[in-house]
Amino acid sequence: MTDRTESLDTTAVPTRRDQYRLAVVFGSVREGRFVTTVGEWFVRQAERREDVKLDVIDLVRPDEGGSGFGERIDAADAVVIVVPEYNHSFPGELKVAIDSLKPQWSAKPIGFVSYGGRGGGLRAVEQLRLVFAELHAVTVRDVVSFHNAWEVFGPDGEPVDADEAARAATALLDQLAWWATALRRAREDAPYPG
Repeated sequence: MTDRTESLDTTAVPTRRDQYRLAVVFGSVREGRFVTTVGEWFVRQAERREDVKLDVIDLVRPDEGGSGFGERIDAADAVVIVVPEYNHSFPGELKVAIDSLKPQWSAKPIGFVSYGGRGGGLRAVEQLRLVFAELHAVTVRDVVSFHNAWEVFGPDGEPVDADEAARAATALLDQLAWWATALRRAREDAPYPG
């Protein structure tokens, strides 16, 4: 994985009004994990956009780049969780990371890139929606989901059906852009009452 946290400034405001700070969280720490393949693909999609200021957070090293996990989530205008499905749910380490924070999630949009076997990680996403609702976060409807992910990605780290996957990522990023800028303006106007 390339280092995208070197120049992270959690106090920096995006330079354009429509630009938003996106934290992408790699939600698995398991040895031999596939999250880096899926996550790096999604990061490449986000890097193509001019409206995204990116911060990649790997739960193996959540404090990389000199800022802590909480500080990095707090600085984000939106978050994407890249999550596998483990035993019809999401990884315990991801739950610990989420639960270690509370106000940092409040009134922020959360998107998901999931992967797994036949279910494509969607059971993990549905459970995460409940967790984030309790934290007063807003989960966006569209999900990028890879069913039988190990067969879907080639050795180059790209999905076999790259066009369809890119369309799904674009839809998610478009929704996040709308929510991120709208909720940032709302938070600037008045503190969230939750």
